[in-house]
Amino acid sequence: MQHWIDEPEALRARISAWQGQARVGLDTEFIRERTFYPQLALVQLSVPGEVLLVDPLAAGVAQALRPLLVDPGMLKIMHSASEDLQALLRGCNALPAPMFDTQVAAAMAGMGAGLGYQKLVEQVTGVALEKGETRSDWLRRPLSESQLKYAADDVLHLHELHAALDAKLRALGRLDWLQADGERALQVAAGDGDDPMPHLALRSAQTLDAAGQARVRRLLRWRDAEARRSDRPKGWVLDNELAVQISRRPLADFQAFNALLDASPKSPRRARKELFELLAQPLDEDERQLPLNRAGEAVDKQRLRGMQEAVAALAASLGIPEGLLCARRHLEALLEGRGWPEALEGWRRSLLEPALKPLLP
Repeated sequence: MQHWIDEPEALRARISAWQGQARVGLDTEFIRERTFYPQLALVQLSVPGEVLLVDPLAAGVAQALRPLLVDPGMLKIMHSASEDLQALLRGCNALPAPMFDTQVAAAMAGMGAGLGYQKLVEQVTGVALEKGETRSDWLRRPLSESQLKYAADDVLHLHELHAALDAKLRALGRLDWLQADGERALQVAAGDGDDPMPHLALRSAQTLDAAGQARVRRLLRWRDAEARRSDRPKGWVLDNELAVQISRRPLADFQAFNALLDASPKSPRRARKELFELLAQPLDEDERQLPLNRAGEAVDKQRLRGMQEAVAALAASLGIPEGLLCARRHLEALLEGRGWPEALEGWRRSLLEPALKPLLP
């Protein structure tokens, strides 16, 4: 049975009727093409035999949804939840805890990396779902019948997926892995902060010297803050490659800087003076000590290859994807002496440290 809910009292009544349910399927539809923050457009909820399509755009509905999201006694079953978490935090000022992510659970169960919902449903239940409406305008009202069906399908099979995956993880002794990763995902979403070292994730920043990397870091941090303030996509505020280009060397005067920006079709039309002054400031002592994006140049490539092989062998023995266990950038951080990355703490480190410690300098 499927219900459209656009009144807070109706939502509270349905949630009240679900008291005693230990689990609820949860998904969202949101729009993010023209904004920094995702615009929550629809929330889908399911218990066995019933689906709610909840309109968070209706007055009071998002607030009425919050108690269910934060109920510690109700497990929220989701699929590939990271962006949904951001949308719910922005739209409802709440995060769904505790959480069971079926995409992560499938990878931990050895069923494959990054499985989409439709593919996982077919693999577990044999049901082939339609793939239409993935690029719909979910903010329009009323939603079409095909949109409503697609949205309902996205939560219709979550309970079946949970039952199958929970059993697999319990048999493998890996349920605590999933719980740890779910808690970390919620912590990351709750932090919702900008990366203090954005230059390290920008591949083209590897071509800059130390001073250039400090300058591009300034630009990227300014860009990220401005994107949040204006609620615009980061690339609309300042393009990555343009940021690298204008960070290569400080220009002598604003006129030359302006001419350089004029030559790029992706250059910002506003805040040019602010950007020029940002680049012109001399480096402070902290900036001179920044970790550098080295592109592996300063890393012992033979040692890195050995570590990658060790990770691959360990992942194969566990029957899980290498990427779930450890990313290359984390190995590079270890080789550069930056210590164990936060992302590897917990179950990953307990597995990886015995295999990698002999290979570290």
